[in-house]
Amino acid sequence: MWGIIRQKVGAGGISAPSMQRIRPAVSAWRSYSSSGKEMTVRDALNSALDEEMSADPKVYVMGEEVGEYQGAYKITKGLLDKFGPERVVDTPITEAGFAGIGVGSAYYGLRPVIEFMTFNFSMQAIDHIINSAAKSNYMSAGQINVPIVFRGPNGAAAGVGAQHSQCFAAWYASLPGLKVLAPYSSEDARGLLKAAIRDPDPVVFLENELLYGESFPVSAEVLDSSFCLPIGKAKIEREGKDVTITAFSKMVGYALKAAEMLAKEGISAEVINLRSIRPLDRATINASVRKTNRLVTVEEGYAQHGVGAEICTSVIEDSFGYLDAPVERISGADVPTPYAANLERMAFPQVEDIVRAAQRACFRSVPMAAAA
Repeated sequence: MWGIIRQKVGAGGISAPSMQRIRPAVSAWRSYSSSGKEMTVRDALNSALDEEMSADPKVYVMGEEVGEYQGAYKITKGLLDKFGPERVVDTPITEAGFAGIGVGSAYYGLRPVIEFMTFNFSMQAIDHIINSAAKSNYMSAGQINVPIVFRGPNGAAAGVGAQHSQCFAAWYASLPGLKVLAPYSSEDARGLLKAAIRDPDPVVFLENELLYGESFPVSAEVLDSSFCLPIGKAKIEREGKDVTITAFSKMVGYALKAAEMLAKEGISAEVINLRSIRPLDRATINASVRKTNRLVTVEEGYAQHGVGAEICTSVIEDSFGYLDAPVERISGADVPTPYAANLERMAFPQVEDIVRAAQRACFRSVPMAAAA
């Protein structure tokens, strides 16, 4: 099977994608990151791939520029030299082609990690992700597992226009058969990517380009090769008693900054890092809302049919009687992402937006409807 795949894809020396498509990189309840050592998200992802490929010869990486170029964002740096072109496969610019080959190899027991240079390009391969990968286990009555990971940067970067700046979390999280993960910190990136590679089902792994170079503290336990985070469990990044703020990916950092500002006003905000978008940790979210009695959801994606909408519905269904204020949703503007820097900033949530939403929820400011 692998010989056939190699004939179709070619060796690592196949020409790399056009330089025009390269952009410069700009445990549920327990926190493992308590040591003085720090690691970037980029290195966390790289080390997770390295260790999982070392532990399981069925794991391989495929995508544009993952080999000779060391990865468009250097996530796969050093892997070609260590594992060779049979397991670090450079491809032409054909997402539909290499995603389909990856799904086919997963049918036969391999564990491919498919890199998209941006998840906007995953639209070229969405038929394979949905119809070939997500539905096969159900349609085969459990006879076919598809242990594949689709990973790469998701959401807005900086100054790359509408066709490279969209969050696809809600798209993929709406589909049964897929698991959807969105790491924030280095601990998240390392522990969740290991979990995704080991999982028997297809996983969509949504990273953020602007977080690749960010450093986070990591403990010795996080750095252990056996470290793995559970899929479907959120993490309480900051405990609070007045308002719950849910976020994922880059927005977790914004929520934490907002919580610091709110603390100066006497508002104690609890920040939940979702980590897993599907399955969603409804239990942790609802337990927090039942304590704080208020909810603010934050995401870069669009409000309509978004992740925040699902969270709000879950809380209304399970904890409506505990709410002391209307839920607040902070999301991206309902427009294609502008290219101009000033308009781009206005199109995505900022820390001050989260602060104002929390203030409204705690009746510390005039509601938007009343002010209109």
